[in-house]
Amino acid sequence: MGFSKDFMWGAATASYQVEGAYNEDGKGLSVWDVTTSMDGVVAHHEDGKVACDFYHRYKEDIKIFKELGIKYYRFSISWPRIIPDGTGEVNPKGIQFYSDLVDELLAAGITPVVTLFHWDLPYDLYLRGAYSNPDFPEWFENYTKVVIDALSDRVQYWITFNEPQCFIGNSYWLGGHAPFLKCDNRTVLIMIHNYLLAHGRAVKVIRANAKTEPKIGIAPIAPVRIPKSDSTEDIEVAYKESFSLNDMFFSLAIYSDPIVLGKYPDDAYEVFGDDMVKPAPGDMELISQPLDFYGMNIYYSSADYKETTYMDNEYQGIPRTMMHWIVDPRVMYWSPKFIYKRYGLPMLITENGVAISDTVSLDGKVHDPQRIDFVQRYLREYKRAADEGLPIMGYFYWSAMDNFEWGHGYDMRFGLIHVNYQDQTRIIKDSGYWYKTVIESNGENL
Repeated sequence: MGFSKDFMWGAATASYQVEGAYNEDGKGLSVWDVTTSMDGVVAHHEDGKVACDFYHRYKEDIKIFKELGIKYYRFSISWPRIIPDGTGEVNPKGIQFYSDLVDELLAAGITPVVTLFHWDLPYDLYLRGAYSNPDFPEWFENYTKVVIDALSDRVQYWITFNEPQCFIGNSYWLGGHAPFLKCDNRTVLIMIHNYLLAHGRAVKVIRANAKTEPKIGIAPIAPVRIPKSDSTEDIEVAYKESFSLNDMFFSLAIYSDPIVLGKYPDDAYEVFGDDMVKPAPGDMELISQPLDFYGMNIYYSSADYKETTYMDNEYQGIPRTMMHWIVDPRVMYWSPKFIYKRYGLPMLITENGVAISDTVSLDGKVHDPQRIDFVQRYLREYKRAADEGLPIMGYFYWSAMDNFEWGHGYDMRFGLIHVNYQDQTRIIKDSGYWYKTVIESNGENL
């Protein structure tokens, strides 16, 4: 069966990781702009103030995307570039940048896929409590309305939030991402509920105001547990573990069940007890607005995180990426299988990729056979899911270009395009040219 004829082949980036121009043309500060200056939170004290300078170089980069045959480009909007203080006055130059970006993509024959929130929370809203403030859903609703009014005449695909496990779980529970805090369970649960309400409000605003019939989804971290074997018993155990709260605020179900199923996971009330949020009347109806697709950011199996012993899918000497994530392509088969069983929505891989220690060779090229091998293995497993008839919409490689990788600074290179951060020159890697052949064959050459 293979991939459908209208399969969405694309690549993705995020605003803070590539744009730079952090204080230009009226842009406000984000929580990442401010807190990366804290000692010890980002490798080498690096930040995204310049990054890939995409803000000034997007036309050049879109030409490269076109050369690679990329059909869809997923990018995110910087909230403080649109509304500098998070609420109130809109920045017309910020709107104009994204409008021009969309026009340039369309002129190149590339379909834009817009993510409304990929972590760059306006700093002023952080000072007002961020996601714990009960006004956060309204703030996000108003911001969404501004973007929809400006771009929906040309943009059809919308993703409300990217990886809530990171901007809530990692940022406010583990302290690994901006603003690098460790809050109590009750506070984190309030944040999750407000994120869910914000998502619901945003979906309603998009549906009510979009000038082009919208396709709306979310994009959580969505790996599942890989079964120990193909036995019915082991598959059922893996399925249950995939949606359990064993991983606490990195678990998939607490961020997705309310949106798709209209309720929190049953075990949330057992795990969190009195700390668990008690939804107000109408909350769950608002949160569970109908979606068109379920986005999945998948790099590793959800059983990867256990530092003291090996999990069922691990063994001594198992291959790992530079991010120390286990290489196990089977997750690209089991994730769509389990997620469709639970949520029943068409699925889109919104991120998948690998960080490799890329260098420019003496011949002036970037040879990255490990990346080609990684992506080919993962796409073969994804294709196996498609062969079984699962409703799979597309695949977005992360990332279109090397960029600022959050707490890792610029050490981790995920891109199909190499970026020299000293002079901002770009070089298409071997994997970029290989990915072009995959797109041209619709994955038949895998």
